[in-house]
Amino acid sequence: MFLFEIKRFLIVIIGSFFNAIALNLFLIEANVYASGFAGLAQLISSYFKDFVGLNISTGILLFLLNIPVIILGWKKVGKGFTIYSLLSVLMMTFFLSVIPVQAWSSDIILNAVFGGVIGGVGVGLTLKWGASTGGLDIIAMILSRMKDRPVGKYFLMFNAVIIFMAGWLYEPEKSLYTMVTLYVSTRVIDAIHTRHEKLTAMVVTSRADEMIKVVQKRMLRGVTSVPAQGGFTRRDKNMLFIVITRYELYDLEKIIKEIDPHAFTNIVQTTGIFGFFRRDDAKV
Repeated sequence: MFLFEIKRFLIVIIGSFFNAIALNLFLIEANVYASGFAGLAQLISSYFKDFVGLNISTGILLFLLNIPVIILGWKKVGKGFTIYSLLSVLMMTFFLSVIPVQAWSSDIILNAVFGGVIGGVGVGLTLKWGASTGGLDIIAMILSRMKDRPVGKYFLMFNAVIIFMAGWLYEPEKSLYTMVTLYVSTRVIDAIHTRHEKLTAMVVTSRADEMIKVVQKRMLRGVTSVPAQGGFTRRDKNMLFIVITRYELYDLEKIIKEIDPHAFTNIVQTTGIFGFFRRDDAKV
């Protein structure tokens, strides 16, 4: 576990480095904006620089915006997830401060695409290893733990504000290029981790009872168990159906590896659900 946590620590730092590269070398000089709190910090920094005459670092603004969200995440989500998310924010703030802001290309399309790709790699790696880049990810995690809310709408509305402000403060085409960056980064994140809001895990295991107890205790999710038989061994097993949010995928993978490293798991996208989703729903 120590080596695993060291690897996780390094991956989060690498993800922060990629995010900072995307901003400082591609997006900032082109006035093309990232998604979430990074895009908001970038937009505020651009406004103060171009309209007020104050040069405020995007990294500092990103850190300040994340302070209340990190505190909320510590109370509502959990210490482990929040600590690594804080590490991601701190390292991104550091890299944004030390990497010079300069445009590697004068072509705004290249900046939008490569900024989206590199930023998507950074976010995807961070999410895949059970952390977040702070901001909207922590807010979405809290909402998903509270109730079955359409988290994607919050992302859409928040990023729509960034897109609108980019076009309003500068040129309408800046909004279009920002949309290109958001689309590209989403596709890259989808390839590395997932952007689907809900997923269904089908777990074939011989230790179903233990796994159900741990999933219900740690994740507050319902589990449906169906008798199954191994195709090669012909041994009796169980197939567990578990619906989770994308933010809980790392936690579920960790539980499966702890309880039954030989379990077979299939993860599929879930477009909608009806009925009980959380343990608390059964009380209604």
